[in-house]
Amino acid sequence: MKPILFNFTDGELEQFVTDMGQPKFRAKQIREWLNRGAPNFSVMKNLPETLRRDLDARAVTLPVQIIKKLESRDGETTKFLLGMHDGEQIECVLMRTTYGNSVCVSSQAGCAMGCKFCASTLLGLKRNLTANEIFAQILVAQWELRIDKMTDRPVRPNGDPNNGDVSHIVIMGTGEPLQNTQNVIGFIERANRDMGIGWRRITVSTCGIVPGIRELIEWGRPINLAISLHAPTDELRDQIMPINHKYKLDEVLAAAWDFTAAHNRQLMIEYILLGKKNDAGDTVLYNATPEYAEKLADLLVGRNCMVNLIPWNAVDERDFASPSGNAVHRFQDILIQRGIHTRIRRERGTDIGSACGQLRLNNAKK
Repeated sequence: MKPILFNFTDGELEQFVTDMGQPKFRAKQIREWLNRGAPNFSVMKNLPETLRRDLDARAVTLPVQIIKKLESRDGETTKFLLGMHDGEQIECVLMRTTYGNSVCVSSQAGCAMGCKFCASTLLGLKRNLTANEIFAQILVAQWELRIDKMTDRPVRPNGDPNNGDVSHIVIMGTGEPLQNTQNVIGFIERANRDMGIGWRRITVSTCGIVPGIRELIEWGRPINLAISLHAPTDELRDQIMPINHKYKLDEVLAAAWDFTAAHNRQLMIEYILLGKKNDAGDTVLYNATPEYAEKLADLLVGRNCMVNLIPWNAVDERDFASPSGNAVHRFQDILIQRGIHTRIRRERGTDIGSACGQLRLNNAKK
């Protein structure tokens, strides 16, 4: 197995280069390319061609390599299927928006949470990602944005705080971040330090690992927290989210409110709106009824939170259906009438299977 140069310390990289008979300054040049997200050695044009070929024979640049890249028709979303040294695969998504460039990263290869509506968990949990493997996903996206700047692809400058670079991070891809808390924290610290991405532009999403939320509170950085709630009662949540058998709604929300109080941050509540097919083949509402909207409002009224409603993105292996637009808007209206800040997530990249785990799952079927 070839060594991964990105994982080397500066001293180790210098030793590797001098063992090849090269001067020490080559290590600094290579490090600069690695920190830009160079996918291979051929792009390192300030290195001699013979050295680039020699490096290619001996090593790889990053701990992740692009297996497949899909572009949405509107050009705003790019989804990457990435392979790692041990053959495991993960996904990350680059979203170009009017407020900047956001990257959704994975924290695990696979997922053990078993949520009944999700594609990520269908293949089970393989392993945690290292902090370097999470960070490398950002570099893949950053390299893609570099290509944007070098071509005629329009770049969105309006409101972009990082001049066309990655400006926002969401740890909401494959896996449960708070089952891998230390590596996730290490990744966030590095993204803040090395890429200048502010704490308030970084969001961690969890399905409700209470000790992990408490660990984030103790860590003390004012990042954003998102709770994948998806049901306003323990009875319903037990049916679709096995984690609720261990951490009940009251316990999860109590930890979340403590987080918001500690950092004066608005809590994001993620709520996937699900339908079901009845015997006649018609779609009936599952967790998206007006009654459940009222129950959700009862949980959240008067709290510092925002509800992000997510119409379900179809997964063939799951027995759910997308609710109608009318049902989605009716659910939102009830929450707004109760004074709860609510938005419907804009669907991005539906033509490229943007839901977590879909690309990895489809690739595994082949």
